[in-house]
Amino acid sequence: MADKVEKKIGSVMVMSDEELEKLRDKITTTPSTLPYAHHAGSALIKPEDKGKIKGQALAAMHEQSQMHLEKIYEQMKLLLKQAEEVHSRIEISEQIYQAEMKFKPLMGHTYHLYEKEDGKQLLSVISPREWGASMPFKKFVATVKLLSDHTWKVEEEGD
Repeated sequence: MADKVEKKIGSVMVMSDEELEKLRDKITTTPSTLPYAHHAGSALIKPEDKGKIKGQALAAMHEQSQMHLEKIYEQMKLLLKQAEEVHSRIEISEQIYQAEMKFKPLMGHTYHLYEKEDGKQLLSVISPREWGASMPFKKFVATVKLLSDHTWKVEEEGD
C-alpha cells in the first residue's frame, strides 16, 4: 500500500468531475474568507450561536421592559390615589360651600360640619367633644380644614 501512495504523489492523479467538485469545496485561494479554520495551525474559529444570542437579548429586553412597566404602574397607582384625594376634596368642598356658615372661614383652620334636624348642614367652630351630650344637631359629619386653594380636607369623619 505504501508503494501506491508513493506512485500517486509522483505521478499525475486522474479524478472524476465529482471528486474534483468535492475537492473544490475543501480548497480555497482566499483562506481568510472561510468561516472556519483552513488548516491545523489556524486560529480557532467558533461559530456564534445566533439563536442563543438573540434569545439572551430578547430575555434581557423583556426583563428591562417589565421593570419599566412596573415603575410606570407604580406611578399610575400614585396618580390614581392623588386623583381620588382631589376628587374627595372637591366633593366635601361642594358640600361645605352649600352648608350654612355664620362666619368667614380662615385658611389653615379646622372646622366641624354638622347635619341639622331638617337635613341641612352647618359649619361650626365648635367640635363634637366641646358640645358633649348637649349637641343640638342630628349628627356630626366631619372635621375639616380649609386649604389654601379653597378646598377642604377631611381630617376626621363623623358617624
